[in-house]
Amino acid sequence: MIAAAAVLALAARPATDAPLIVGDHRRVVVENHGGPRGQALLARVEANIGDAVEAVEAFWGTDWAHRIDVTATGSDRQFAALANGAPGTDVEQWSDVAAVAVADRVDPERRQVSGQRIVFAPGADAMSTPALRIVLTHELFHFAARADTALDAPRWLTEGVADFVARPAPDSARAPVPPVALPSDADLDAPGQRRAQAYDRAWEFARFVAARFGAAKLRELYASACGPGHVDPSVAVPLVLGVDLADLLAG
Repeated sequence: MIAAAAVLALAARPATDAPLIVGDHRRVVVENHGGPRGQALLARVEANIGDAVEAVEAFWGTDWAHRIDVTATGSDRQFAALANGAPGTDVEQWSDVAAVAVADRVDPERRQVSGQRIVFAPGADAMSTPALRIVLTHELFHFAARADTALDAPRWLTEGVADFVARPAPDSARAPVPPVALPSDADLDAPGQRRAQAYDRAWEFARFVAARFGAAKLRELYASACGPGHVDPSVAVPLVLGVDLADLLAG
């Protein structure tokens, strides 16, 4: 997600011991506003973020921020405000969202990002470890790619690539197939099953491209269709993959 989050007046988290260093010398800084549940969640995040960073670096490379800020929230309203960037936002819209990557300011033309962090909802502590790792890796990809992602990038592709990096391939021997249709922003914003299916379709597209053309081509497609000065996906797909988008979706 691309968002500019408001900075709320919250109690500071007590200082921890030595900083956690992961991946290419990246420092993990956690901030807890969720009490004991938030503290337990952040401990799980710290235990899994090394694998998440490794997955993101393997796909995206290492040229991204070396400080990773992670926040645990204490209420659904607090999370919704941080996720949307404004107090009084619709809590229900974020009811099924476990985490979001946000930033105060983004300038892709200069590759400058300030106030960037990953914010977890209070209910995220109920996730299984595999589910937490997927969510963490997904948001960490957005965190890593933020400086190279245009503010008007097609969300179905940014979310699909993030899910490709985060989600393990199914055990099924069946070859990946393209989605029946690409999701709209409205699909991605709708709480519940509609949003879940939209993310699945975005992931299916990214997974299909990677299986057919390779992960490096998927990254190149992201840069062409989502980076600063990007072209429309209908132009980027034939430019990068050598096939029309409609033909690609037809399989």
